[in-house]
Amino acid sequence: MKSSTSLVHKLAFWLGVEHNVTSHSEKWIASLGALLGVVVVAVVSLAVTSGVTAGLMIASMGASAVLLFVVPHGALSQPWPVVGGHVVSAAVGVACYQWLPSLLWSPALAVALSIVAMQYLRCVHPPGGATALMAVIGGTEIHRLGFGFLLNPVLLNVMSMLVLAVLFNNAFPWRRYPAALMKRHHASIGRLPEQSELTQEDFEAAMHKLNTFIDVSSEDLIELVDLARQHAEVRQPHPAAIEPGHSYSNGRLGRHWSVRQIIDQQRGDKKGKDKVIYKTLAGDGAWQTGICEAEEFRLWARFEVESKDGRWVKMKP
Repeated sequence: MKSSTSLVHKLAFWLGVEHNVTSHSEKWIASLGALLGVVVVAVVSLAVTSGVTAGLMIASMGASAVLLFVVPHGALSQPWPVVGGHVVSAAVGVACYQWLPSLLWSPALAVALSIVAMQYLRCVHPPGGATALMAVIGGTEIHRLGFGFLLNPVLLNVMSMLVLAVLFNNAFPWRRYPAALMKRHHASIGRLPEQSELTQEDFEAAMHKLNTFIDVSSEDLIELVDLARQHAEVRQPHPAAIEPGHSYSNGRLGRHWSVRQIIDQQRGDKKGKDKVIYKTLAGDGAWQTGICEAEEFRLWARFEVESKDGRWVKMKP
């Protein structure tokens, strides 16, 4: 019996069967949201377009419904990926059909190019690939629409489901949508002892407490933390001096993290009372400006950083 159970666990591991820690109510709420989302798309489509076009669009929107209502806080589910992913992919698909209508590999090319476009425009949304494919193989009625396909039915249906996603998800405090509206406040448990180590059980408990589907396994999260810990082992002292035009991070995590850039420095009347004017470039208080004593800023600054490839990187001391 024990060996058969172990075999089942191994098979589940190799097949990628992830343990779902969301509650039963959360699963049914997500399903209800998807139901309403597809109904709204169908109603709008049938009211504005013909039945054939509406049916084809529902196939694409059904995939978006999974992301918007099952993983509302996921990066691929946010408004720009949803709108941009569908519209950009539709444009690529229409262009491929009009310019390469007779080629056998035009559908594949449409999907491939839409993926490239979505990545560069930072709007990766998997259902967009289906929209690009639909523009090529959707039939005469869709082909007749030309680039009008982008507005009706694509954008029309995308906006219909997106509005429903905002209204539905925000009816539940733990499902705020877009994700930028989600601010979690947990009771403080004080500072952890220096020897405390995060364990597999800690991650499982945290994911269970979130009660929302996260498109990453606990094993991947643990590996990510281990890599971050290795990176953090190279300790850096507070900057010996701070200079105008340079950017600094407080080296914290989550909503407490921020990056500030010194805009100007003012000499004080007394020694050691110089002041700096700074702007917060990222994180807590983004795009706000402030003023404080230079030494206070230096102690706040954990290390100097620079923006590289869309992320903030530590500068070598």
